[in-house]
Amino acid sequence: MPGLHLAIGEAVLGPGRELARSRFWLQDRLGGGPAVVPPLTLVWHDSDIARRAFADQAVECGASSSYFDQVLEILDERGVTVILASADLD
Repeated sequence: MPGLHLAIGEAVLGPGRELARSRFWLQDRLGGGPAVVPPLTLVWHDSDIARRAFADQAVECGASSSYFDQVLEILDERGVTVILASADLD
């Protein structure tokens, strides 16, 4: 999860910049605070790799969606358009 948060931070803030350390920070920082002000578009290359890596990880007890899907929901709710691009595994 820390790698996912770092990757999103670097995508919207630049190399070595961390946007959030948890799902809750991500919600806060994308809510118009000092870090990032949406709307913006994020192209997520090799997103299928992240989707598989987080397929079995649900953050909250009883959550029916994976952590990956929860992050996508947060991004969408906060005005970030995410374009998912799969890895070419030929």
